[in-house]
Amino acid sequence: MDLRTTRTIRSAIEIRAPLETVWRVLTDFASYPEWNPHLRQVRGKPREGRRLTIHSRPPGGRTVVFRPVVKKWAPPNELRWRATLISPRLFRAEHGFKIEALPGDRVRLVQDETFRGLLIPLYSALRLRATRRGFEQMNHALRERAEKEAARPRAA
Repeated sequence: MDLRTTRTIRSAIEIRAPLETVWRVLTDFASYPEWNPHLRQVRGKPREGRRLTIHSRPPGGRTVVFRPVVKKWAPPNELRWRATLISPRLFRAEHGFKIEALPGDRVRLVQDETFRGLLIPLYSALRLRATRRGFEQMNHALRERAEKEAARPRAA
C-alpha cells in the first residue's frame, strides 16, 4: 500500500467552444444530472466562503455526499472548493476547475484535486483510480455538451 498522505490527480481537455459557453455549462449545476457522469448533483450558490452540497459518484463507485466550502470563484476562469472529512488532519481535498482561452474559440479545461491527510493511503487504495476516471468522463461529457451548445444557431 502506498503510504503517501498527499496525492494529486489532474485531467485536462481541449474544447472547441468559447470560454463563456464552457463556463456556463460548467457552472449550470441544475443541469448536471442530464450530462455529468461524475458529479451527479451540485446544489448551492458558488460564491467564496459559501457551502455547496455535492453528490459524487465515480465509475463503479458509490455515491458520496460532501459539503465543501468554495475557496475561489473567478468567472469565467476558475472555481475551487475544499472539503474536509472528520478533520483536516484525517482527510481534506481541494478540487478545482481552470479554463484557459485558446485561439479560435477554443479552451483548455483543467480539473484537479489534491487530497491530504492520514486517510489518504486508504482512499488511494479504494477510490483514487475511479475518481481519476470520473474526472476524465466528466471532462469528455462537458466537452460534448459545450461543443453542441456552441454549434447551435443563436437567436437574433
